[in-house]
Amino acid sequence: MGYRTISLKLPTDYDEEMLRERIGRTLKLTDFSYTIEHKSLDACRKSDIHWLVRIGVASEQIDGGVPETPAPLCIPHVGPGRKALVVGSGPAGFFAAMVLQNAGVQTTLIERGSAVDTRAEGIRTFEKTGLFNPSCNYAFGEGGAGTFSDGKLTSRSKHIGRERQFVLASYIDAGAPEEIAYMAHPHLGSNNLRRIVKRLREEFLALGGRMQFDTMLKDLTIEQGRVVEAVTSSGHIEADCYVVAPGHSAHETYRMLIGRGVPFRTKNFAVGCRVEHPQELINLAQWGRASLPGVKAAEYRLTFNSQGHLPVYTFCMCPGGAVIPATAYANTNVVNGMSCYRRAGRFANAACVAAVNIESLLGRPIAPVEALDWLGSLEASFYEYANGFAAPACRITEFVSRKAPSGVPEASYPLGLKPASLWEMLPVQIGNAIREGLGDFARKIKGFETGTILGLESKTSSPIQAVRDATGLCSGFENLYLIGEGSGYAGGIISSAADGIKAAMHIAESMAAGR
Repeated sequence: MGYRTISLKLPTDYDEEMLRERIGRTLKLTDFSYTIEHKSLDACRKSDIHWLVRIGVASEQIDGGVPETPAPLCIPHVGPGRKALVVGSGPAGFFAAMVLQNAGVQTTLIERGSAVDTRAEGIRTFEKTGLFNPSCNYAFGEGGAGTFSDGKLTSRSKHIGRERQFVLASYIDAGAPEEIAYMAHPHLGSNNLRRIVKRLREEFLALGGRMQFDTMLKDLTIEQGRVVEAVTSSGHIEADCYVVAPGHSAHETYRMLIGRGVPFRTKNFAVGCRVEHPQELINLAQWGRASLPGVKAAEYRLTFNSQGHLPVYTFCMCPGGAVIPATAYANTNVVNGMSCYRRAGRFANAACVAAVNIESLLGRPIAPVEALDWLGSLEASFYEYANGFAAPACRITEFVSRKAPSGVPEASYPLGLKPASLWEMLPVQIGNAIREGLGDFARKIKGFETGTILGLESKTSSPIQAVRDATGLCSGFENLYLIGEGSGYAGGIISSAADGIKAAMHIAESMAAGR
């Protein structure tokens, strides 16, 4: 049996019969098997949009060659009697808990929010009534904030090959489409994620793991740099190690950790709004046609850098999706984006944000708690303006020209829009940078200026970062790990999960070695 790798250019609506015919013709084979190794859309020329597909082909008719097999994640075995507590069930926390449980460590996973089905029902109620539930919302609950997102699985993190493979295989085993293993820009969609996180939880429990929902970490008891007990809303928990994956929205958890001596520093982050357009407009701009057979919906990624302004970029683009009320607290107003796997909605949305160094922005040194206060105050100001969770909004043309809004267009946001001079609600430097960026984006995407800009996008990443090592171990502590987006070292599903896996592997290896 031999093996060859080939690359093919295929029409967007190709099927398996066409693919097999092209493989056989290219390699002059009649009997073979194949696997897709990589697939990306080439839309550089609107007249010739096609898939670029790299394929591994095995056949008795091929001489030599073997497929490359990536090294698997080898989880060490830990003897009985060791216990771990993991806080937070987002990708970082869950995969840390899964690895530890697989290693033989008795692992308890606590989550301040509710199980995914209860959470989804709470979100539906919130969107119908505007009554906020602190346990059932877009920020907190099973699977973390990513459960109700586009479910993107791309990452710019390096040296996480084994971890990425473990995560993708786990998702596929739990019902994710197999294409996530080879697509250049894979995504799960929120509808798939709700099923996947539930099945992963069932697997964790079947391994002997323990999970407690509606259980919040309130405090830590620390003795000489070692955590000896976690105080939760459901009681006290003792363990050999404590892994905290709070997500970037859990500001009271940050404050508790800072109060207990966990060192943090400020870091760069981003603040802005969401922009929304009819998906057909984006398809026409990117493809030159309203739809493209074999491709769900067109995407975009835009950046703007100009001397004298903060850098501006689009982030977390959700084709065929919706803008959602993603606030973590009852007195703040924050938006985010979500889409289902088919990306079949009428609208496209993306964050349009300015990169911020808070010390440069405010012109003085800023302590981590001050950074949390500043961001929380900005989020509260949007709530106060709207007197609730309606999203302050205007047309992009109005934002760019600083013209008072004359009403708001139809939008996907479920809790309504409130006309607002958004540029006045943002810090001056941020508003000015986004205004220039929007003008530039309108030159790059035809019709971009006709869209809507709405809400406050403040959750692209945490404004603060833990002082920790590469394994997640907090400086000055023996057994306290801070991981994922809440640590300030990861962003998105894959890099957060990989951060959690690396911490768990370090803990398991140390325990297996008797440390």
